[in-house]
Amino acid sequence: MLHKLFLTMLLSSAVYSQNLAGQDGKRPRARDLGIEVGVFSPGALNAITDVAGVRVSHVTLENGDDINTGVTAIYPHGGSIYHDRVPAAIHVGNGYGKLLGVTQIRELGELETPILLTCTLCVWRVADAMVEWLLEQPGMGDVRSLNAVVGETNDGGLNNIRSRPIRAAHVRQALTTAQSGPVEEGSVGAGRGTRAFGWKGGIGTSSRVLPESLGGFTTGVLVQSNFGGILTIDGAPVGQEMGRYSFKENLHPDNDPLKESDMFGWDSADEGQGSIMIIVATDAPLSPLKLERLARRAIIGLGRTGSFAGNGSGDYVISFSTADEVRRPRDHSVLQLKEISNDQMSALFQSAVESTEEAIYNSILKATTVSGMGRTADAIDLSALAEILRRFNVTP
Repeated sequence: MLHKLFLTMLLSSAVYSQNLAGQDGKRPRARDLGIEVGVFSPGALNAITDVAGVRVSHVTLENGDDINTGVTAIYPHGGSIYHDRVPAAIHVGNGYGKLLGVTQIRELGELETPILLTCTLCVWRVADAMVEWLLEQPGMGDVRSLNAVVGETNDGGLNNIRSRPIRAAHVRQALTTAQSGPVEEGSVGAGRGTRAFGWKGGIGTSSRVLPESLGGFTTGVLVQSNFGGILTIDGAPVGQEMGRYSFKENLHPDNDPLKESDMFGWDSADEGQGSIMIIVATDAPLSPLKLERLARRAIIGLGRTGSFAGNGSGDYVISFSTADEVRRPRDHSVLQLKEISNDQMSALFQSAVESTEEAIYNSILKATTVSGMGRTADAIDLSALAEILRRFNVTP
């Protein structure tokens, strides 16, 4: 099967003018609509790449009515992660998922490969291709163990997931093209075939920079959104106002079943199923224990958007620190690490909550309508959304 391969070049600006005209032009991010989440300021790009050294790439597969999927790669720094490891942690909000690499990160508290995101049934192919590529790299000739970290969400509604369309070439493309700078969002990479709250979901990102009085640290988040719930944007009950929310069929059983089925494109009901991968990066020098504490707070940001982590939802957070003070070079037999104290963590917690919440909004707002497998996941209607945000005093 031929696949059209779209490589994200990350060349476009991260800031777009407000656009409410329709679904065909450049879609806005949350701040373009006047949605300002939280109290801390975003970084220059309002992206995970505001954390110095972090690099991202997307490889997007699209082929007519059959294939809508991809791979997204996240690097914590530009060197060999295997030889210059970073502290890391994983928090599981709800464990219905196929995240690879969990036990070793929990045991050793460190990341030794890039993080790759993809679709559910492609996890093992992606991991195999990454391991093969990493073993070919300089200095890896004697390596006999690798903890490949690969996360996923299920894009089987729009993508022929059983065909497992990701190939080694796609993974290598993602691994060799990651770069700093603006991060493309929406229906790209691992977010090509995903949905969120009944609309098209995808990749989203955001960041926060703490004032110098609170350490001056940067926290960045990237999400792959593919879950349900009752969409709330900065307190506005968007899902209820727009008529798309979990348990609607149960609460209104007399409604036309066909209309209810069409509401989510192909499900007869929605009970918050689906998944989300949340990647949290920071330049604050944190131990794995503190990174796990930080990862837990990202789930609060997820909850603020209206998710309740339904039974069939895999809600995972991977966090890591890029700070030189906590690096773990493989050739060092003794490590002298310098981390911040527990008393300095509260502002970082808030920054993770805010960045996660806004990244999820961006993943929905930037997503374009995608059709596949005889179904359509429509992008959220910007005009209707703008009216609701004004009515609930979220925007002027």
